[in-house]
Amino acid sequence: MTLSRRTFLSTSLVAGTACSALPAAAAPARTPRLRIAHLTDLHIQPELDAVRGVAACLEHLQSLQAKLGLDGPDLVITGGDTIMDAMAADMARTKLQWELWRKTKADHCGLEVQSVIGNHDIWGWTRAPARTNGDEPLYGKRWACEEFGRETPYKSFDRGGWHIVLLDSVFPFEQSYIGRIDERQWDWLERDLAAVPAEMHVVIFSHIPILSALPIAVAGPAAQGAAGMTLPGGRLHIDADRFLKLFAARRNVRACVSGHMHLVEQLDYSGVRYLCNGAVSAGWWRGLNRDTDFGYALVDLYEDGRVERQYVPYGWTAAS
Repeated sequence: MTLSRRTFLSTSLVAGTACSALPAAAAPARTPRLRIAHLTDLHIQPELDAVRGVAACLEHLQSLQAKLGLDGPDLVITGGDTIMDAMAADMARTKLQWELWRKTKADHCGLEVQSVIGNHDIWGWTRAPARTNGDEPLYGKRWACEEFGRETPYKSFDRGGWHIVLLDSVFPFEQSYIGRIDERQWDWLERDLAAVPAEMHVVIFSHIPILSALPIAVAGPAAQGAAGMTLPGGRLHIDADRFLKLFAARRNVRACVSGHMHLVEQLDYSGVRYLCNGAVSAGWWRGLNRDTDFGYALVDLYEDGRVERQYVPYGWTAAS
């Protein structure tokens, strides 16, 4: 069964229901303090009509009132994999894809855009096909950082009474990657969260899920053996336990939002809501991905710390 492109999808894979309740309030606020459009896994490229698809997505989210009677977002956060496979692409191909994203955003988006780095945004780690040696000025994450206008692949900022963290969750491993953060980023994250007032709520955006059941759900027979199941380190954070301990010490972390899996999931665990969202590109622009439509998420952040998510198909059909 496919998901209707006209219907909001709050369909979730819910696991680990040890979610501690927030303090009771007289009446929960109905209007969010901040509405974020989370666009992840755009995979923009010259093929498969991807440029027109990204443009259609950007135009859809800016016309929600007219199309669906909903308030539009205050902010757009792209969740990683803005472009298609720079890790193994040469300089010319990578340059073309970033130019396509830059022009499409300029022509079709009038909202503020903040961005997370994904594995496909990293240039040249797979050196032979990318024709890199590691000494290039834009090698690795430096090119994406330049495109996103910042010095480091991670950052944080305050908006609408919330503290928003954009993590870099892609760690180099054997000319490819795994999901984790390095010690420099750990030190930064601990100091960043420690500086947030206890009454201010925190939401964290990463490309690779910090905590997720999806890698198990899609593992397939190859991952299953007599001794147990083996999951690729690139599908979720291998340092998840470290995050859980950090969040237990910082009780104002309310949600972690990710992409990467091109699927929709909600997992509530120990007071934190883990949301994985489907992809703008669905199945890499070729069609639906396991019945998950071409779409983006609206992430609503409330004054009382609640986080709600709606997955919004934007009406795209794969090119034939």
